Amino acid sequence: MGMPSLGDQELELLQFITEHSPMTVREAYEGYGKDKGLARTTILTMMERLRTKGYLTRSEGEGANEYSACLTRSALMRRVVQDFVEKTLGGTLSPFVAYIAEDANVDPQEFEELKRLVDELELREDEK
Repeated sequence: MGMPSLGDQELELLQFITEHSPMTVREAYEGYGKDKGLARTTILTMMERLRTKGYLTRSEGEGANEYSACLTRSALMRRVVQDFVEKTLGGTLSPFVAYIAEDANVDPQEFEELKRLVDELELREDEK
């Protein structure tokens, strides 16, 4: 079974922490929460919720607890996409691929990465 799902605000905070961890609640508040109009106590509550869900770890730092992300940015994004495909698209990738083909603005570098991923997928299928 996977990790619990995330709310939009939890995901935003987790992305921020992932890019800047380890960090204290104060640092998360100053760097993320303050501009969004969130109280320091709200940031603390969200960080503890993310820790309980298994997305963050907490350790004693110098003078304050420090929180670190359990997943890399890449692993977090894969998790978010997996959750989206399973819950929103019913496990079917076709609508997602149709969006990319018809509506998404894909730059040349992203297009090359997509082709590389499709090639990897084909190789995996050939090995079965």
